[in-house]
Amino acid sequence: MLIIPYGGVGGMERLALNLYRHYCGLGDRVKVIKLVRLSDDIVNFGKDEIALSELDLVNMSPIQRVGYYFSIPLSIARAVRTHGITHSIALGDMGNLFSSLSPSCEFKVASIHALKSAELASNGALNRIFRLAYRTIYCRFNRVVCISRAIRNDLLTNCGYRFPDNLDVIYNPHDVRAISEDAAEALAPDEESLFSTQTVVFLGRLTDQKALWHLIRAFQALLYRGVEARLLFIGDGSPDLFGYLQSLVDGYGIGDQVTFLGRRSNPYKYLAHADVLALSSHFEGTPNVIVEAIALGVPVVSSHCTDGVVELMSTRDVVGFETPVELEAGIMTPPLTGRRDPITHETPMMPAELALADALAAVLGKPRFRESVRRNRGQLLEKFDLARSAQAYLAPTTKATVST
Repeated sequence: MLIIPYGGVGGMERLALNLYRHYCGLGDRVKVIKLVRLSDDIVNFGKDEIALSELDLVNMSPIQRVGYYFSIPLSIARAVRTHGITHSIALGDMGNLFSSLSPSCEFKVASIHALKSAELASNGALNRIFRLAYRTIYCRFNRVVCISRAIRNDLLTNCGYRFPDNLDVIYNPHDVRAISEDAAEALAPDEESLFSTQTVVFLGRLTDQKALWHLIRAFQALLYRGVEARLLFIGDGSPDLFGYLQSLVDGYGIGDQVTFLGRRSNPYKYLAHADVLALSSHFEGTPNVIVEAIALGVPVVSSHCTDGVVELMSTRDVVGFETPVELEAGIMTPPLTGRRDPITHETPMMPAELALADALAAVLGKPRFRESVRRNRGQLLEKFDLARSAQAYLAPTTKATVST
């Protein structure tokens, strides 16, 4: 059984879909619990899907939400018993928390997908609960999967995690064949014009964590230098953040060069046509989209949002580096802040934003970056083999390991 919060098109949902397809292909019987199912879900599991709520959390009253939270562990236990579940894999803090609280006794696996010292930095009630769980009820998991060494080190060093013996590193598995097949789908005629010039693509949720205002400012600096290019955003998220980003685009007068496509059921057909994938995140775990870009031979420019990005973009153990640094899959630039500061077209550029613009210009202007990705593609993708990672999730527990 897989336990996921939502059915959007984020990294956790795509991971769940990859695992679901793989285990079903092995002949396993798989059920998927969605804590919340929405009408516009992109990732769906048909008859194997169990929705615990059709009402989004943001639309629940405080009393409704508390009641719903208390019901989830019992609902999970009921599903385990009804369907004869022997193993469960929870994805993300919400799924992990409720799985750990469930009185069911299957082989329990949790997974952690981001740098938690940054993600849980605010002192909100839910974040305090998540941090407390790392020191208490996570002992109930047979295995807690971190998707990079950087995340595991962060949990132990900065988050007070108390159970190192159940803490493993397993890189997110990717079905490279399925990605390539989806990428081969033809673009609609009206979409082909989006790639009539050099195109920078962002693929993911529009959240403050992604710090996309920095990407817009770096792209504006790119245009100011005379580079002809388009910036394409694929994904949805916070309406408030979207309004902020749109106002920034309008303030720079670059609306003709920036397109917000919104959520797409098949983002890979757009990514395959990109000249560069760009990330300006303040913090991340190991962004799936970087691996997906590598699978399609697309070079990457990413901020140094975590050391886990180095694990994705290089075939080497890179230590003691200074950013910007060239890697086999592209360029990693200096860290960017997560503060949504007031910005106008007159606000001076940050050095890290200028470095991001420099990196975009370099990748767009030099074919060797795309050639490097394609030349090293096989070695870069080795650690993300779907069969190997899926097997490692459910392997009998011995001691903490790193699956490579």
